Amino acid sequence: MKQVLVVDDSPVVRKVARRILEGVDLRTREAANGESGLIACEERMPDAILLDWNMPGADSVEFLRALRRMPGGEVPKVVFCTSENDVGRIARALRAGADGYMLKPFDQDRLRSKFWEMGIVLTLRR
Repeated sequence: MKQVLVVDDSPVVRKVARRILEGVDLRTREAANGESGLIACEERMPDAILLDWNMPGADSVEFLRALRRMPGGEVPKVVFCTSENDVGRIARALRAGADGYMLKPFDQDRLRSKFWEMGIVLTLRR
């Protein structure tokens, strides 16, 4: 079973993402900020990461750079989430190592589709 790490400072976003992703048979872990997300990756590298753009402490670009330098850090597919449709911000995250992005708020269909596009979810229906 593939594993996803949800890194977001909002407990509500983490809970919603977890329910959606576990609904398509993905094991899900949570981290409330970039620092705890990196620690979780050191403990066990996930197959994918859903990463919030705005977090306290290390921002998503710092997280991505640190992740990609870790042993095995090139493996996870990283989808970063932002509430702003800023082309510069999106380009910056992609240059730092993100594999894709999506806008918040997301719904079940959009989140499942994004992880299907990345090859993490094998089916869109359960």
